[in-house]
Amino acid sequence: MASVCFLLSFWLPTLYAVAWIVTIIIAVLLLIDILLLYQPKNAIHARRILPDKFSNSDNNPVPITITNKYGFKTYIDVIDELPVQFQKRDFLYQTSLNPNQNHDFEYLVRPVDRGEYYFGHLNIFVSSVLKIVKRKYKFQNQQMVMVYPSIIQMQKYDFLAISNSLTEFGLKKIRRIGNTSEFEQIKDYIPGDDFRTVNWKATAKRGQLMVNQYQDEKSQPIYSIIDTGRIMKMPFNGLKLLDYAINSTLTFSNVALKKHDKVGMISFSKKIESFLPAIQKITYLNRILENLYNIDTQFNDSDFGLLYAQLKRKVTHRSLLLLYTNFEHISALKRQMPYLQAISKKHMLVVVLFENTELDIILKENAEDLQSIYHKTIAEKFAFEKRLMVKELQKHGIQSILTAPENLTINTINKYLEIKARGLL
Repeated sequence: MASVCFLLSFWLPTLYAVAWIVTIIIAVLLLIDILLLYQPKNAIHARRILPDKFSNSDNNPVPITITNKYGFKTYIDVIDELPVQFQKRDFLYQTSLNPNQNHDFEYLVRPVDRGEYYFGHLNIFVSSVLKIVKRKYKFQNQQMVMVYPSIIQMQKYDFLAISNSLTEFGLKKIRRIGNTSEFEQIKDYIPGDDFRTVNWKATAKRGQLMVNQYQDEKSQPIYSIIDTGRIMKMPFNGLKLLDYAINSTLTFSNVALKKHDKVGMISFSKKIESFLPAIQKITYLNRILENLYNIDTQFNDSDFGLLYAQLKRKVTHRSLLLLYTNFEHISALKRQMPYLQAISKKHMLVVVLFENTELDIILKENAEDLQSIYHKTIAEKFAFEKRLMVKELQKHGIQSILTAPENLTINTINKYLEIKARGLL
């Protein structure tokens, strides 16, 4: 016991002195770190570069640029306050910057709702090589971006149409050469050409068979009709059926305008919410875009009788009508069939129906117990009813598209090209 007391009396002052030295060193380092980070003013510059519009359902880049004005290497933590719609609170980007170095990076955001998105502060936390203290910088609070229908998708198909690469995305570029009212040119006969198009005067003059070549009639009125009833609220991959229809309408309208047709649009549920007459003007696409931005789903059953009355009153010329809607039961379709038949008597009506892709997962699973057998049977019933709806529409002479939501745009454009090629309009 005496020896322990002796050791304590010997080492305790030494340990006390060491602790004081360590404390002083830490305090000095802390002071140095504070002076290094806080003495320069505005030593870090950062900027979030946002576009005027985001494209709904697409990956949109958000570029950020950071400049280090410190005279030493810094370690940077970037925490961006994303809009509440993304429900993301764990954003963190880390990097290091040498003196007077610029650093650019970007991250991607995918909105699934149209509207106004507000970004909060761009927070930059800076530390020196000592990493004892972090200094916080804040930039650009309350930046707002409007999320519009998928402009990226529209531009993608527009570019592919120009570059003749439509088949890469499953699009069939169909050009009909046949008897239409619009003459294009006289060309040499090749096997397979229709003998009814032989130009006998040109044949006699050239001494070989010559035929007239025609191209599709242009400036035909085409309307995209969007059902905004409660059935279009159903989400797939985070996006409502309504937004799939809106994105498809924008892309399809752009393609139709590039093919010199007139485009218009209608949205309806319990009432006619918007009506844009068919016009053949490329700048008209901006008005369609603004109109699509403001469309929202209503929690009502849609009034197809009202739609028929509106079309009868305002669309007086035969037109191609693309009706984006959905029916989950054959009985629901049969209730609206009289109105669809009445519309199709005057116009070329194409009813767009959506496959329930969630059912495919159930259908592909092996049924191993009674409950899974029950679920699979119900799923097969719903899938069969969708095919039955297509048959029911065909029986009454109405064109249709049954598509998965993600393939809607491709299938809609293909149907349009097919109708133009067959001269059905």
